[in-house]
Amino acid sequence: MVVKGVLFDFSGTLFRIEPVRDWLATVLRERGTEVAPEDFERYVRQLSAAGALPGGPPPVRVPERLAGLVARRDLSATLHREAYTGLARQVALPDPGLYEALYDRHMLPDAWRPYPDAAEVLEGLRRAGIATGVVSNIGWDLRPVFRAHGLDALVDAYVLSYEHGMQKPAAGLFRTACSLIARDPADVVMVGDDRGADGGAAAVGCEVRFVDHLPVAGRPDGLRSLGLVPPRGGSADGSRSGV
Repeated sequence: MVVKGVLFDFSGTLFRIEPVRDWLATVLRERGTEVAPEDFERYVRQLSAAGALPGGPPPVRVPERLAGLVARRDLSATLHREAYTGLARQVALPDPGLYEALYDRHMLPDAWRPYPDAAEVLEGLRRAGIATGVVSNIGWDLRPVFRAHGLDALVDAYVLSYEHGMQKPAAGLFRTACSLIARDPADVVMVGDDRGADGGAAAVGCEVRFVDHLPVAGRPDGLRSLGLVPPRGGSADGSRSGV
């Protein structure tokens, strides 16, 4: 296969959200809310178990009253906020304003870190003339995250679920992304960390390759190891181009 385009998932693929501990500590500090160390540790455990941090640990159990909302959360900005603040409200935090503040925090660029090889791979694809896109199940505009980390110029198109009213694995999202980067799906690789959601790209003819959803420090070369970037002077299938 000669790769002419690559689509990437966002969370767990190109970027990783900060740990629950840092997320909570930052918001408490910014709001001037002091809690005892033992209470802080309990909140971290409970918020983690609740799945309250988008991109963080998944819920251990979703309450029946939230199940439908959580399943549809990426269809709109309103649903996304309601779902995650609803999950967070399972935890009795000391300040009722914390639930919205925590949600707002996760959308800030400094709450996210790119994986160590993300810039290298995106730059290599750009240098090789391979079009790139981001296809994400999400309820907010992630473009500022890419801009803040200097990666926006390396992405040709963004296809975000809440802007299209459909969620991966819906074939329509991948078809739209291929159209926006002007590539035939048969020449496109989809890269993600979720075999169910990202695997939907296969339905439109894309090849799908997966990375592990790990902390940033634990996955230094997951993207690089996929072999997406051709060698200098070569093509994505490893052949050499003419001089």
